Amino acid sequence: MDETPRNLYNARSKKTFTTGVPGTPLPLTLAYIAVAAALVSGLIAPVLHRRTGLLKTLSFALLGFSGLSATVAGVWSLVNKTVHVEQLALGLPWLQWHIRLDPLAGFFLAIIGVVTFAVAIYGPAYVREYRHGKQPLAVLLLFSGLFIAGMMLVLLADDAFAFMVAWELMSLSSYFLVAFQHQHAANRRAAYLYLLMAHVGGISIMLGFGVLAAFGGDFTFDTLRSAPLTLLWSSIAFGLALFGFGMKAGLVPIHAWLPEAHPVAPSHVSALMSGVMLKVAVYGLIRFTFDLIGVADIHWGWGLVTLMLGAASGLLGVLYAIVQTDLKRLLAYSSVENIGIIFIGLGLSMVFIGSKHLELGVLGLIAALYHVLNHALFKSLLFLGAGAVLQSSHEGNLEQMGGLIRRMPVTAVLFLVGCMSIAGLPPLNGFVSEWLSFQAALQAPHLESGVLRAFIPVTAAVLALTGAIAAAAFVKVYGVAFLGLARSRHARQAREVALSMRIAMGILALGCLLFGIFPTTTISVIDTIPQMLFGTGLTSATMQGWLWLTPVAPEQASYSAPLVLLGIALAWGLGYALLHPRRRNDPMRRANPWDCGFGGLNPRMQYTSASFSMPIRRIFRPVWDVNEPVEETTDRVQPLLLTGIRHQMQIGDRSWAVLYEPIAHWVQAGARRIGAIQTGSIRTYLAYSFFTLLLLLWVIT
Repeated sequence: MDETPRNLYNARSKKTFTTGVPGTPLPLTLAYIAVAAALVSGLIAPVLHRRTGLLKTLSFALLGFSGLSATVAGVWSLVNKTVHVEQLALGLPWLQWHIRLDPLAGFFLAIIGVVTFAVAIYGPAYVREYRHGKQPLAVLLLFSGLFIAGMMLVLLADDAFAFMVAWELMSLSSYFLVAFQHQHAANRRAAYLYLLMAHVGGISIMLGFGVLAAFGGDFTFDTLRSAPLTLLWSSIAFGLALFGFGMKAGLVPIHAWLPEAHPVAPSHVSALMSGVMLKVAVYGLIRFTFDLIGVADIHWGWGLVTLMLGAASGLLGVLYAIVQTDLKRLLAYSSVENIGIIFIGLGLSMVFIGSKHLELGVLGLIAALYHVLNHALFKSLLFLGAGAVLQSSHEGNLEQMGGLIRRMPVTAVLFLVGCMSIAGLPPLNGFVSEWLSFQAALQAPHLESGVLRAFIPVTAAVLALTGAIAAAAFVKVYGVAFLGLARSRHARQAREVALSMRIAMGILALGCLLFGIFPTTTISVIDTIPQMLFGTGLTSATMQGWLWLTPVAPEQASYSAPLVLLGIALAWGLGYALLHPRRRNDPMRRANPWDCGFGGLNPRMQYTSASFSMPIRRIFRPVWDVNEPVEETTDRVQPLLLTGIRHQMQIGDRSWAVLYEPIAHWVQAGARRIGAIQTGSIRTYLAYSFFTLLLLLWVIT
């Protein structure tokens, strides 16, 4: 390992990948067009704010064009294994903006493009209700365009200055999207918390770049890659990056902003934030660790920390998700869970690389990248589906839904695809990436450390438990929301949403199916990234052709998604032929469900969202801060006669009491003490300035 180049990315890219094309190559031109179209879609909002119909059509059309351009540019870079670099006459006088489009950036750029394209189709019909709302539609469209442009620029940045400018553009514009409906106090609180934590994370990322720049002498990524780091300073830089990017991604315990901010944003914005923005943070950590610090300097201890945080995020995220009754809040906590699964893959990759098992490190990275793609698709689909439900039923509480499959059949089918994908059921895409994570964890016996060999299987068990609870959570979501009887008047009056919204959800659902059926083809494309970062890929995965996925070796594990799909189709066909009433000689009699003799079923007899999760809530009760008061009403004349029971349940996040409230208390106490120097006397303020000036002169001289 000592003889390995510190950064395999630079050492091998000239041999394998096309670089240095004169002029602006087509993929980079398409990336510029994508950024420009997103910017223009937002900047036209102040100009056309009085013509909301034209503004809405033009803005979303530009976003759709931006998404298509980004997708083509990203896929081109991945498939053709190209690296394109360029300098723009922007930035500081001594530091122009450096731009780079390589397969790693291209992969994430393509993900942004696909989700943006779906949102552009979905948006015009969804934002109809905002045209005459309390907030101008132009504000929503302005910051949506800036938000998407900021995410794309983060991926294209090739120096720390451009990266941080783009990062702040992404963070600030998304803050205004979270605070869009600021008439509600909860929205203002969520937006403030999001902005605060975004800037704390940004400062940590900037300090991480500062550590590399102190040794490299410059802020360009090429210089940072060659910075001579000791283990101590590389560990400090990694820790700062993990904290900053982990906060943006929603890692436990620095996740508290995520379930507050994502539910209050408009649903198509929630799809972008959860499906895409969190992945930009994952990109930042991969770029910082595997590229800038370099493969040869990765320590297995970093992977162990990342693995522990990922396992904790996965389990706690899904436990908090299953007890939620608000649909979008449940989906937000589920994002914490899936970010945990991604970080489990990254942690396994670091552990194997630090232990000198490069090929097994590639498997962990491939598992993480595949889940990045999968989560972007099915979580965006679920948030768009939640937006459709909210628009049609005007209900966000699961306890007020029910029976929507009859009122919204197409949305119900597409939402079911998202639920099956996120639950990790074959042959959809969520199963493949989780299965790859298990396969990476099962390679622990190759490690020399007994501690690691014992700890990684525990992590795999936590991942299995996480998957099981996630399946239960989304059985609950779909059963309570779409099946049974309508629980409210709004649910009974719901109707199918506009065709464009269904088409957008259909595109994402089709992606969930295709990336689940053809995992070998997908991995052969994604494999370009580890080939650049490590100098080697996951060749064993495609050894048996497109039909069989063999991540390690055919004799150890294999999976054929097309054959699984064929088996499911045959089972459905056989079941239809044998059991369907139209195929039977004795037609099945239809009757009302058994009502236990009470006469006529009603919505109150159904399982509620809270009752569905009660068994899990009892087992894991210490995880939550549960407040469950029960109020009993008795007869005035006969006090022993019970006339009514009122039950309420409030579930809080323990991280608030353990982490955030103490910090807030310390900050407020410090602010009160510092406030004592504000006497209101101009003489005192002049004295402060005078002595500060003397101190600075003494320090300088």
